[in-house]
Amino acid sequence: MKNLSQFVNFTAVARHGSFTQAARELSLAPSSVSNSVARLEEDLGIRLFSRTTRSVKLTAEGQRLHAKCSKLLAEIDALDLRSISDEEEPSGTLRIGAPIGYGTRVMLPMLADMQRRYPELDIDLRLSDEQVNMVSEQLDVVVRFGTLRDSNMIARQFDLQDLVLCATPSYLASHARIRRVADLQHHVLVAFRLPTTGRDRPLEFLEGGKATSLAPSTRFRISHGEALVEAVLLGVGLAQVPMFMARHYLESGALVEVLRPCRPAPLPVSLVMSSARGRPARVQALVDLLVSDSTVQAASVRAPARSARRRSA
Repeated sequence: MKNLSQFVNFTAVARHGSFTQAARELSLAPSSVSNSVARLEEDLGIRLFSRTTRSVKLTAEGQRLHAKCSKLLAEIDALDLRSISDEEEPSGTLRIGAPIGYGTRVMLPMLADMQRRYPELDIDLRLSDEQVNMVSEQLDVVVRFGTLRDSNMIARQFDLQDLVLCATPSYLASHARIRRVADLQHHVLVAFRLPTTGRDRPLEFLEGGKATSLAPSTRFRISHGEALVEAVLLGVGLAQVPMFMARHYLESGALVEVLRPCRPAPLPVSLVMSSARGRPARVQALVDLLVSDSTVQAASVRAPARSARRRSA
């Protein structure tokens, strides 16, 4: 039996006539989609697309396969899961994909409360800073940061996270004062290496009413958000992180926010689902819980007890 994700990827490319557009819809790298389609062609022993530098078109065999796949995927999407399970309360396994830091600090406490409320519900929280394919990983929902590209997926924004530039008081006391964004060129910046691309994430600011970004020139790069905060706490330099990572340390005085008037627009946080139709009660319960401001805000301000004790000792 062929991998279902190969047919999903093939159908997306056929629909858009583009590997790049299909990759955006599926939240995958274009190379991953291209390799998936190539493997499907090899498995089937046929050519599905005619490729040129300017276009991607279905072959005759590809058109026949696309017609079959579209019908099958539509039938799967239209399944009424509630009629199968006939559940009155959320039950079964809720599979969630989330970034490591946000999943640990914000989602985990909330999901623990959710499971206590619904004892028949099992939680499968998968933490990764890589973007995953919801279909192949069989996930119910995925938490995404930032503005989402156009997609056939259903997205529900439920949180906003400020980006804050932080340093320790001792670092700031021993280095030149920072009054504007340009002053950062004289400071040590700890860069966040994006796991999906391997590139450094630019620092973002709003200065003089205009959005601006700064590519960090640094000798210290980290691909994990929590480790980024630890590096700042160790006095390595400055880093820009979402508020949920820094709030506890800012309130305790272990970190100081720099260039507060230049904070950029906050990052939207969204729950992404494959479809609004036939949504199981377990998924709807999570959506209802997340869109409650009090729930997200209460979870966002919690900090790991061990970290709090270590920094206050």
